[in-house]
Amino acid sequence: MNTKKIAYGGILAALYVVLTYAQNLLWPGSTSMAIQMRMSEALCVFAFFTPAAIPGLTLGCLLYNVSWAQSLPLDWVVGSLATLLATVSMWLLRNVRLRKIPVLGLLMPALWNAPLVGWELAVYFGENGFTWPVFLLNALCVFLGEAIVLLVLGTALYCAMTARGLDRRLFPA
Repeated sequence: MNTKKIAYGGILAALYVVLTYAQNLLWPGSTSMAIQMRMSEALCVFAFFTPAAIPGLTLGCLLYNVSWAQSLPLDWVVGSLATLLATVSMWLLRNVRLRKIPVLGLLMPALWNAPLVGWELAVYFGENGFTWPVFLLNALCVFLGEAIVLLVLGTALYCAMTARGLDRRLFPA
């Protein structure tokens, strides 16, 4: 990995942490509720443009989760793993588009976070440990939060980047 890609990854990691903290200050709890809507997840669209987004956003998620006082240790692993799997999937699906929009790729954070974070929440918050009803409810809530952020903010960011040619100028092939 060259210096430019390391810098891109570092910038994305820092942006993820700063944006998530800023959102939590402005809208307390919104980054960690059952229907968590981390606006910083929209940065996942950078995985369509550069593989440097994969370690960058994974590190950003890990740094936020480790540094946030209310985060539980399992979330350090599970949340970061979900981000890693989502961004790898987005990179692999970057050329699969529906009317010029990578809709399937945009759903990857929701599809990975729903089962992984849904399981984690069911383990932590189920009254008698893990139960399927608690898991399914949490997975649905996580899916909805992620899907809303990526399909609204992620699509807007993706369209703004591609319409202005920023994707090609910032991340030449």
